[in-house]
Amino acid sequence: MSLANTYTRAQSGIHALPVNVEIHLSGGLPKIYIVGLAETEVKESKERVRAAILNSRLDFPARRITINLAPADLPKGGGRFDLAIAIGILAASGQLPNDTLDQYEFLGELALSGQLRPVKGIIPAAMKLRDRNRILVIPKSNLKEARLVSGIRILAINHLVEICGHISGQQKLEFETFMPADAHSKNYAHDLCDVQDQRYAKRALEIAAAGGHSLLFIGPPGTGKTMLASRLISILPEMTEQEALESAAVYSIGNQGFDHEQWMQRPYRAPHHTASGVALVGGGSYPRPGEISLAHHGVLFLDELPEFDRRVLEVLREPIESGTITISRAARQAEFPARFQLVAAMNPCPCGYHGHPNGQCQCSAEQVHRYRTRISGPLLDRIDMHVDVPSINFSQLQKTDSYEESSSDVRKRVCAARRQQHRRSEKPNTLLSNHELKHVCHLNDECIQILERASEQLGLSARAYHRVLRLARTIADIDRKENITPAIIAEAIGYRRLDRQTPLFTH
Repeated sequence: MSLANTYTRAQSGIHALPVNVEIHLSGGLPKIYIVGLAETEVKESKERVRAAILNSRLDFPARRITINLAPADLPKGGGRFDLAIAIGILAASGQLPNDTLDQYEFLGELALSGQLRPVKGIIPAAMKLRDRNRILVIPKSNLKEARLVSGIRILAINHLVEICGHISGQQKLEFETFMPADAHSKNYAHDLCDVQDQRYAKRALEIAAAGGHSLLFIGPPGTGKTMLASRLISILPEMTEQEALESAAVYSIGNQGFDHEQWMQRPYRAPHHTASGVALVGGGSYPRPGEISLAHHGVLFLDELPEFDRRVLEVLREPIESGTITISRAARQAEFPARFQLVAAMNPCPCGYHGHPNGQCQCSAEQVHRYRTRISGPLLDRIDMHVDVPSINFSQLQKTDSYEESSSDVRKRVCAARRQQHRRSEKPNTLLSNHELKHVCHLNDECIQILERASEQLGLSARAYHRVLRLARTIADIDRKENITPAIIAEAIGYRRLDRQTPLFTH
């Protein structure tokens, strides 16, 4: 038979889409044609495949070879199709049996010697095979990633000859079994007990961790804003296996690759304020995930928030709400997950000492206003908590007998609150819809009056109103209270610090 079909997958954002590789041999002058919206690196595969087959001591057919990568309207890039093309050519030329190829999906780039080189995006491809009764054939150097996914059969090879021997029945290979990577030690380098005093800020950090809320720290330099943010990871609940796979899948398709030491560890990303919009949300001619996607199911920390370019910050508005980011280019479109927890920090003024007891600040009201308007009202409206982090005096720093709670102590309360939320609605409070809020936030008359006065005095938007309710529900969960009380509503409103200064911000 001069026709063969093999199966592989193309990478489109975080998705691994199925591709059928059709090989047809016909008469005419020897030449190879690759069709099906193939990028340059895919078209170059014909030279790699030819050399790999010959150097594996197999015959390369001296015929007209047409290679169709279907569907034709799906862009295809990279060297991941090499192995599927080589197997298809060998099957079409009668060197391999054709009747069993539909049992396999092939991913791998071929060296000229026939050796297999690793490719990106193995984890998304492996996750898709859970729903199909096919065997995943990959380079052995990608095996550690693929084995993180349970419920699939894997053949890991070093050379083209190995899989040819298996398909022909001459030398059967053993299937690799599911083996998740060892979770890295949970003894975090940064512990919450390192932060002295700052009870109010620590309370806010605990609430943010319990409900998955976004948080903005405001205070002079050296008060512990960055220290607090870096310790949020240490009090968050451990990742589920599905969350860990989704996070690893993003790194699997990125330029950095997946680090197995970070398995089951929530990512913590802290880009510099000079980062571009593409670096933050992703993009490029071949869309790649940005910082918000690399922080999926983890923490994105933006220090010196007003120093970021305003246009860069504005691109965060939609992902904060939706949990995804869609990158659109003229030739292609890609969607990446971005369910991150935003933590940001800023100074109160350009010099940083506005309102400081030492009276160092010489900034005028106009300078303070201009500095704060670098952050737009719509973005601030999407941040659940605005928290003051005041300066600490010398006597407080010298205290040696004060007890500071460790991260493990706080995490126990956070995990208990999260379990309560999942029993009630199967999601953290920050993801509750407005309709769901009506069923989980039962307010008495006094609570409604407090909210009404706050809405009038602070000018709360509808979005801010619902965020206050979600925040109040989380505070009640931490305090192990079934109903939201007036004190809880008052505390939740107190975390909307910047709503009290709305004239200073542009809407």
